[in-house]
Amino acid sequence: MHDKPTSLSIKNWSDDDKPREKLVHKGRSVLSDAELIAILIGSGSRSESAVELSKRILASVDNNLNELGRLSIKQLMAFKGIGEAKAVSIAAALEVGRRRRGEDAAKIKKIGSSKDVYEILQPLLGDLEHEEFWILFLNNSNKVLHKAQLSKGGITGTLVDVRIVMKQALELGAVAIILAHNHPSGTLRPSAADKQITQKIKVASETLDIKVLDHLIITQKSYYSFADEKIL
Repeated sequence: MHDKPTSLSIKNWSDDDKPREKLVHKGRSVLSDAELIAILIGSGSRSESAVELSKRILASVDNNLNELGRLSIKQLMAFKGIGEAKAVSIAAALEVGRRRRGEDAAKIKKIGSSKDVYEILQPLLGDLEHEEFWILFLNNSNKVLHKAQLSKGGITGTLVDVRIVMKQALELGAVAIILAHNHPSGTLRPSAADKQITQKIKVASETLDIKVLDHLIITQKSYYSFADEKIL
């Protein structure tokens, strides 16, 4: 006697419910996250449809696509029903989405608020599992002349060389700079080291008539602005 599948295969669903057909006929926006991932996966198993498998994967990251995007190939393959090919498909699709956000952010040429800074740098910093320190160099119209990574792995005074910051600012003809770094832990509270390096750079920049407009702490979902909180 053959075992019967305990889950109804997607191929037996009505066309209106099949993710691939649903996307073609109704548009991508009507699909749930699980349905979109099911299209990437392609197939489930005898006991679980691709949509059910996708829901299980999403549930493990609290239905957060950003968290899903941080999973490694090995972590994705830990889910029953996900082999290397399916894991690679998921990772590649989410990386394309991350890069698309970066391209949208690149359209912001002039800084009008702390949110603009967040939109520019979140795609670069939001998903990292280590700390990076970045600087935006601005002209007198607050247009971004250049953005640069200053350090990686931490932001203590020994890792952030203020002389390099000032040298780059002068070479670019920048009249203002904005500091930013990420907190992989997700906390939005500035540490003592965060405040110390901010003041160190601010004091050095004032001697060259360069303004430090803000310092942002960036996480996956939000940000903290020294200027907005009036602690700059």
